[in-house]
Amino acid sequence: MSEIDEVLQEFIIESNENLDELDRSFVALEANPGDQQRVGAIFRAIHTIKGTSGFLGCTRLEALTHAGEEVLSRVRDGKLSLTPQITTDLLTMVDGVRAILRRLETTGVEGTEDFAEQIVRLKAIVSPAATAPTTHVAPAAPVAASKDDHPAEVHAVEAHEGSSVVDGTVRVDVALLDKLMNLVGELVLARNQIIQVGAIAGDATLIGASQRLNLITSELQEGVMKTRMRPIGSVWNKYPRIVRDLSVLCGKSVRLEMIGTETEVDRSLLDAIKDPLVHMLRNSVDHGIETPEARAAKGKAPTGVLALRAYHEGGKVNIELTDDGQGIDPERIRAKALERGVVSAERIGRMTEREITNLVFAPGFSTAETVSNISGRGVGMDVVKTNIERIGGTVELSSRHGHGTTLKVKIPLTLAIIPALVVHLGSERYAIPQVNLLELVRLEAAQARTAIADVHGTPVLRLRGDLLPLVHLRTVLDEPKPAVESEVVNVVILQADDRPFGLIVDGVSDTEEIVVKPLSRELKTVTTFAGATIMGDGRVALILDVVGVAQRANVLTESRERAVSLASKGTGLDQQNGAKDALLLLTRGANERLALPLDQVSRLEEFARGSVEQAGDNQVVQYRGEILPLISLDAVLGPCPTGAEDDGESPLQVVVFSQGGRSVGLVVGRILDIVQDSIVVKPTGKRHGVSGTAVIDGRVTQLLDVRTALGDLNDAA
Repeated sequence: MSEIDEVLQEFIIESNENLDELDRSFVALEANPGDQQRVGAIFRAIHTIKGTSGFLGCTRLEALTHAGEEVLSRVRDGKLSLTPQITTDLLTMVDGVRAILRRLETTGVEGTEDFAEQIVRLKAIVSPAATAPTTHVAPAAPVAASKDDHPAEVHAVEAHEGSSVVDGTVRVDVALLDKLMNLVGELVLARNQIIQVGAIAGDATLIGASQRLNLITSELQEGVMKTRMRPIGSVWNKYPRIVRDLSVLCGKSVRLEMIGTETEVDRSLLDAIKDPLVHMLRNSVDHGIETPEARAAKGKAPTGVLALRAYHEGGKVNIELTDDGQGIDPERIRAKALERGVVSAERIGRMTEREITNLVFAPGFSTAETVSNISGRGVGMDVVKTNIERIGGTVELSSRHGHGTTLKVKIPLTLAIIPALVVHLGSERYAIPQVNLLELVRLEAAQARTAIADVHGTPVLRLRGDLLPLVHLRTVLDEPKPAVESEVVNVVILQADDRPFGLIVDGVSDTEEIVVKPLSRELKTVTTFAGATIMGDGRVALILDVVGVAQRANVLTESRERAVSLASKGTGLDQQNGAKDALLLLTRGANERLALPLDQVSRLEEFARGSVEQAGDNQVVQYRGEILPLISLDAVLGPCPTGAEDDGESPLQVVVFSQGGRSVGLVVGRILDIVQDSIVVKPTGKRHGVSGTAVIDGRVTQLLDVRTALGDLNDAA
């Protein structure tokens, strides 16, 4: 159904409801002509129908209601007294409106009847001097389709079986829908209990009945959920006015384009995202879009464009706000962050350009030079992020300086009933929303010893070339260690704020649908938990807030700290004999081994050879929305004396370094391992790119001089 069809259907429903009320109101008004409140209500109903019919291009309906509105206006203003004849003519007008609405519903057009006679009668009431047909008092009769109408339209109107859109629609109070949703939630809990009892009892009859109950409950849940869904356009319809007013206030010309207004969202979430979206619009108009003069100087159209788009993807609602403005200047963000004390100079020196850009979400951050009623008070984007994360959503920001900015918000379809993973910690159970779940990893004793390492006091998990920070749920919840440690390590890989990390738990049960119950007022400030639920056995389980867990464990901070700058760290190796260092081991050629400090590495990646492109004399790949220059170890150290081990087909293994907002990839033979060892560094001859040698893992290994190598890499970039 198109957007205009939906508007027409809603118009027909509301108009018919108003007409039914008008029949009663006219009769009551005839008995009490002095009831000005009722006269006003009748006038507003006809005025609304007239206005919408004009918007929809229904000229005949607009003309008929306009004539009736003129009469009602005179009655309302006390210039005309309501008589039985006038009431009859107005009721005839109501019947004419009803007939046109029937044609609109069945054929999509008004028909050819123009109701000229009724219009002349109504105009004659307003202007008695006008020629009017002979009138007589008689009960108003419904207006049927004229014989002059198209035969197909007449047949459609006559054949119309109590199957109208009005008869098929019921308006329900929102409070009743909320109550139904709560009852469905209780039914889901009862279903979970019965399924669990059936599985334990092993009774075939009970199992069959529970399966049938499961099916019915799921269908009922889906049906009730649909009644709570509303098109996101119902919230967006006020945004064009907001953008218009803001653009005038800022002296700018901005056009708002809205795409996907029919995307449906649970009404409770619609209420939660209204204010964050307004904040986003205000920031885009105030900070993003340039003035017409500035845009013209850059060769842009004088009118800036804001594109607001919504769509469903992966069980979530995605909302994107894109502007074609000036984008975000990382250097300006850096300067303002230091000026306002949002971050330390040492830390900002180790941050990537993307991390610096995301400082706009920091509490109290603003780039506005002056405080106005639009911006500059340091309240805005941090509120957006907090409110979106509170409902289980995420906010992503990407920007190109000089070209524009995109904010992408992801929110769940609903909050009432969600799929979740149930995990154990001792005898207690906790639920983790499945939207935050990436994968499950089970490590046996031997695997755990090699896969888990300690880097600068932070436990990390080696997982397919990546290092993920690890968090013990016991530590987060201040739970004591068990008397007997398990030899098996269960790791739940989660994602918070677009960053993965591992959560160590005692055990993993299964995924199941849970009913989210809000926490009491006393526990609202506990950011570790997002709510509670009742399990199949009747016991309560707390729902973990994944972002809150990550923040409490300093995972987000720790992961940022690992994006270190080579300029401030040098080689990173403590030259004192016996010092322990975390090292990345790699190879070149058939058997040449090299090592470099792990704390200087941003990421370990693999790229398909087909993804490598040529840019001038350099090889590059598209990486995380940017162009990543690549350089081989041979370019740093010279030709490999032991010969090449490259088969020409395997993916390229790349060590990614970041410095000053720029990233470069070093192509190596193979990434072997990450080790922590006490090494004795022995100097070597003056070999370019090598700072010395050491025995690591029982093998002679050359130590890569990252500072020298990085100079070459920057030259390549």
